[in-house]
Amino acid sequence: MNDMEQALALIARGADEIIKKEDLEARLKTGRPLRIKAGFDPTAPDLHLGHTVLLNKMRQFQDLGHQVIFLIGDFTGMIGDPTGKNVTRKPLTREDVLANAETYAEQVYKVLDKDKTELRFNSEWFGKMGAADMIRLAAQHTVARMLERDDFAKRYKAEQPIAIHEFLYPLVQGYDSVALECDVELGGTDQKFNLLMGRALQEHHGQPPQIVLTMPLLEGLDGVNKMSKSLGNYIGINEPAIDIVTKTMKIGDELMWRWFELLSFEVSMEELLRMKVEIASGALNPRDAKLRLARELATRFHDAAAAEQAIAGWHAVVRGEGDTSLLPLTDIPAPAEGFRLAALLTAAGVTPSNSEANRKLKERAVRIDGEVVEDASRVFTAGFEGVLQVGKRNFARIRLI
Repeated sequence: MNDMEQALALIARGADEIIKKEDLEARLKTGRPLRIKAGFDPTAPDLHLGHTVLLNKMRQFQDLGHQVIFLIGDFTGMIGDPTGKNVTRKPLTREDVLANAETYAEQVYKVLDKDKTELRFNSEWFGKMGAADMIRLAAQHTVARMLERDDFAKRYKAEQPIAIHEFLYPLVQGYDSVALECDVELGGTDQKFNLLMGRALQEHHGQPPQIVLTMPLLEGLDGVNKMSKSLGNYIGINEPAIDIVTKTMKIGDELMWRWFELLSFEVSMEELLRMKVEIASGALNPRDAKLRLARELATRFHDAAAAEQAIAGWHAVVRGEGDTSLLPLTDIPAPAEGFRLAALLTAAGVTPSNSEANRKLKERAVRIDGEVVEDASRVFTAGFEGVLQVGKRNFARIRLI
């Protein structure tokens, strides 16, 4: 492939849709750095791997020499994105938004090149707008067009309330593209309506309409629902390296390919195809492929040394190879009467409930420091230290204090 074909292939990797691909190619041919925007509303303090799908695509644009704009929606965050919601979201306070925005700015540079990133806040232009300006913006769209949005249409049909300010959200997000004179805006597939709004508003303001690039929503650890903190199926990018490794190793073999495509910088699409063939033929163990992905992610969000220590800790527990003292130690306050085993397993987070812990005990699936335990009446008091393990994949090194 020539340079243009390689650039287009990299940009298209994992993408769901590019509107319009021919426009993207035409702008790339001009040779000037394009302005690439992705907006993030700081609705929670921490980012997870699902957020990095867009960050990864932004980094790929940076590597191709383009200008990336990481837009923090400190203004839109106070409205609340209605996308995919069946109820009106509670708007965040200005204080919440600013506190979350600060942690976002710290975390994104684990993926993006800080020297090549333009960090902006959309309060820069909306904070200067008056009521008349907002009315003029609202006049750019009709209620009928807003109700074409699937989530609005469903709520309207079900006679669920839609607040007037929710109609403003797509317009405000779209105007961000006008203010920043964007060439390309990135977003999840659920953001398509809002991204297209940017194209329409740019044309209204005499700007060339931006290219819209949508990325799939990353499935979480359960392989079914999109990654979400509320569902508990996420990996936070600030989590310890051992947690990134152990959680990655829990994902299904089919989901692994999706994660490689959307999250890996090291494995090309050509190599990914070779790996699939090798696993299908039995030449490659899916576990080893997954370890490669876990190592890459732990290295990206920590460093190579932390990643290798985490891998070694995983081997020590799951494969009985190595020193379990490499695992991070978690202190757990013990009640005066101590923990019975089921309660200890639940407190350590290796079982979701005491009933599940008791079920695993009956299955002889519980180990302490590598030894199978079955005595549910055993009591653990302050001073106990050891590695608790349920099955092959759930484990924790803990100390009772």
